[in-house]
Amino acid sequence: MGSPLTSDDEDIFNRLQQQTDPKLLEEQQQAVNERINAIYQKAQSRLAELIDENSTLPCTISRIQILNAKHTRTGFLERVFSPILSANKGKPYTLSEALREVSHGAEKLNRFDIFHEPISVFLDKPTDPNALPTDLDVYVSVREKSRILLKTGTDLGNAEGSAYGNLLWRNIFGGAESLNLNASLGTRTRSAYQAAFESPILSDPNFRAEIGAIASATEKPWASHEEVLKGGWAKLRWQSRSGQRHELAYNGFWRQVTGLAPNTSLTVRGDAGDSVKSSISHTWIHDGRNNPLLPSRGLFAKTVNEIAGWGPLKGDVAFWKSEIETQGAVPIPIPFIKGESGVSFSTGLRAGLLYPLNLDSKTATPASRVNDRFVLGGPTDVRGFRQAGLGPHDSSNAIGGDVYAAGSANLFVPLPRAGKETPLRLQAFVNGGRLLSLRTSQKETPKSNDEVKNAVASTLAELGNGLPSVAAGVGLVYAHPVARFELNFSLPIVQRKGEEGRKGLQLGIGINFL
Repeated sequence: MGSPLTSDDEDIFNRLQQQTDPKLLEEQQQAVNERINAIYQKAQSRLAELIDENSTLPCTISRIQILNAKHTRTGFLERVFSPILSANKGKPYTLSEALREVSHGAEKLNRFDIFHEPISVFLDKPTDPNALPTDLDVYVSVREKSRILLKTGTDLGNAEGSAYGNLLWRNIFGGAESLNLNASLGTRTRSAYQAAFESPILSDPNFRAEIGAIASATEKPWASHEEVLKGGWAKLRWQSRSGQRHELAYNGFWRQVTGLAPNTSLTVRGDAGDSVKSSISHTWIHDGRNNPLLPSRGLFAKTVNEIAGWGPLKGDVAFWKSEIETQGAVPIPIPFIKGESGVSFSTGLRAGLLYPLNLDSKTATPASRVNDRFVLGGPTDVRGFRQAGLGPHDSSNAIGGDVYAAGSANLFVPLPRAGKETPLRLQAFVNGGRLLSLRTSQKETPKSNDEVKNAVASTLAELGNGLPSVAAGVGLVYAHPVARFELNFSLPIVQRKGEEGRKGLQLGIGINFL
């Protein structure tokens, strides 16, 4: 039989039964975390001192080993790291140079999007007894991402909402290849099915090839019809050392203008039916903005040039289509506020030209089609006008144009209580633009190259004839990581005959705003 509990034993037993104060536990955990962080910071500081003291010491990288890359080809990884090995260099490294080169290699691996961050790098002395005193072995530890990723969700952007399902298959053959299958149903794009296969070339994340196919049906209510698109593309993408991005693509599409409404105009009915476009395009992008959705500083420039139906490209449309887009943003200093105030001013400009080609060809249509013309107006470009509300109209339909120019000036101010760190801004803007048909200065469609040149010259001159359509307003902007949301009150100031303004509230959702 056990002895009875003494008063001291009972006191200990009671204390064990008592619940610990959560605040005390939190304070204890915070103290432990602070101590661990201090030890880590001290170790990092000591490591930085050691590297700095020995940064000029000569060293040779004798071996690089990638750990845990079970599904990635050895040859693919060798192309990334072989140039770093000292045997492939003309002169020995210093320690700082070796660390920089290895870091660049790890960063290159990260851009393939097949490994989790961070990628760890370790240096060690070789175990080989014949190794030189300067030799170093490099170990790169990676953790591969899941090869199959299945997503479903909703998208909002460019005046459209959709539900989608996406299947991504990564690192298919062990060389960072990917297959992306996407299906979506939306308010404007009723259905879209797309497949794209992409692969880096020569183990270079900045140089990629892609082939893909698409089948979609898109409603265009501003022109009272539906466009069915089927076809494919092949693309080469690359990025220069300065960060400029390029894309060279071949596109082959079969387009159908169908689903005509009872009130469809004669112009749209004339373009109804089938059309085949075979084209080559080039896209150039320079983006120096600090935030692509809500920039407060930096410059952005983009050009897109497309040639269709010219020479061996065939198809029943032939044109050169060129667009340019620029944007600049600067912060505005406010007196008595240190650092950036969060107030910024931005301007944007877009312009485009659709130039007919192959006028003497019997297969190509000399006049532009509604499929290819520009449309202008709406909450993501010229605010204060309806979607495709600017430019030529036939009856109640916006039929698009061949030449356009549009610009915008925006002032952004942080909300008083939200502060400059949040992605919320008050906006005041003035924007405007003009969209013209190439046939505005002629009664008939141009039939020769000389007539086209004259029509283009007269249309470009017409852009500067009189005021453009202009609107101004104020609104609230929220830059979500996925898209930008704008709720604006707009007031058309200048509106040309036949165009459709939008006075009052206007909601804009997209990733590319004027």
